[in-house]
Amino acid sequence: MAQTLAGKDQWYVVHVLSGQENKVRENILKRVKTEEMGDLIYEVLVPTERVSEIKKGKKSETTRKFFPGYLIVNMHLLDENNQLVGRTWYFIRDTPGVIGFAGTKDNPFQCGNQKWTACSRK
Repeated sequence: MAQTLAGKDQWYVVHVLSGQENKVRENILKRVKTEEMGDLIYEVLVPTERVSEIKKGKKSETTRKFFPGYLIVNMHLLDENNQLVGRTWYFIRDTPGVIGFAGTKDNPFQCGNQKWTACSRK
């Protein structure tokens, strides 16, 4: 039997329109406040990394997305019986700019939390 993680340990990959990651993230965060979903959606990340580039002899540091077209969301999507929580599922799916969850139609891909909590601290 698969082990179910606690609500705040559920990280999912959400496919969004490429180039719209920050806009969709802000939209989700605004909707979380207005629709009082803070008890189900905890954190929304746009995975980025700092890159040093040398252009015209000058070194500059820029930030770029390392998963363009995707957001990483910490939310309560599966209950203790591994059933989808409909309120959270439809909240994310109905957000403008969201294409869907990574994974199959009714079984979204769940990530481990160690990687993403480290990314959120950077």
